[in-house]
Amino acid sequence: MVAESKYQLNDFKLRLVGIPFFSFVIPMIVHFDDFTKMNYGYAVAVIISFCTTVALWEGNRFIILRMRQKFPNYSETTKRILLEAIFAFLYTFVATFLLDEVLCKGILHKDGNLLGFRISLVPTILVYLVYEAVYFFEAWKTNVRKTESLMREGVQSQLEVLKNQLDPHFLFNSMNTLAALIDDTNTDAQQYLERLSDVYRYVLVSRNKNTVLVEEEIAFLDAYVYLNKIRFRDNLLVEKNISPETYRQHVTPLSLQMLIENAIKHNVVSKENPLRILIQQEGDQYLVVENNIQEKAIMEKSTRVGLQNIINRYSLLTERRVQVIQDGAMFTVKIPLINQLI
Repeated sequence: MVAESKYQLNDFKLRLVGIPFFSFVIPMIVHFDDFTKMNYGYAVAVIISFCTTVALWEGNRFIILRMRQKFPNYSETTKRILLEAIFAFLYTFVATFLLDEVLCKGILHKDGNLLGFRISLVPTILVYLVYEAVYFFEAWKTNVRKTESLMREGVQSQLEVLKNQLDPHFLFNSMNTLAALIDDTNTDAQQYLERLSDVYRYVLVSRNKNTVLVEEEIAFLDAYVYLNKIRFRDNLLVEKNISPETYRQHVTPLSLQMLIENAIKHNVVSKENPLRILIQQEGDQYLVVENNIQEKAIMEKSTRVGLQNIINRYSLLTERRVQVIQDGAMFTVKIPLINQLI
């Protein structure tokens, strides 16, 4: 659950000015004759208007706050505004009716009727327009900043890839040439080359995307694991426990591959000490990758940007954060599942 403090309304000055303004202006317009004479009738109208304004402002403010907590995303603006309008109409009607009956008739002995409700709708709508205009503009600016940051992260990620890759046309032409040189009876070599092509093709296709289907990422990961198992044989054990529904969710591209690569890079993989990697879901919120820790005596050179890159990318895509847990025996990384293409 998102912390409530995040959606507190910084509107003290607006309320300090707005409530007295409507409290005096509305009775001035409705009871203009009493206003020009500054008689008792106008004073009573101001009291009623002040109580009504406070009740409607604070009640509708509460509705706005709850709707923002319930539908905080920029993409949920239409749904949020529609529900706000429904609740605001109902609340304004009920509050105005009660004020007419209790305050006007019961205490001040003034006639109460639905005229107060109709008049109250005008400032209610104006207040909602101000709140939503400010919130929409801030959400739009935040969305733009996130998009720009995500583009920068993507460029940095691409630069890391480009530093270590050949021209794609040259590489694929070389693979085709190599495939022609491999004897038709050597199925292992043919299959290895085919999986290598799949891996490189996926890297090229997905590197400009923010998210990909879990199904696509797992298919790529299977090819990547196959290539490594040719080297490590049964010393590398990768197990997947993922439901069919999870395959339709999204993750950042190459994130699972980076985690598998890090596990292989930093741990011993041998017959005596096989490396076991488990990929499983945690509800519908996270995809969990964990491996047993058996650190190498001499660590391979690492740029240390892989895991941090995953963390940075997810921070721009969702409010749920990547979780990294190391308890001595197991190293676990939980990456958020995203339920829509971004």
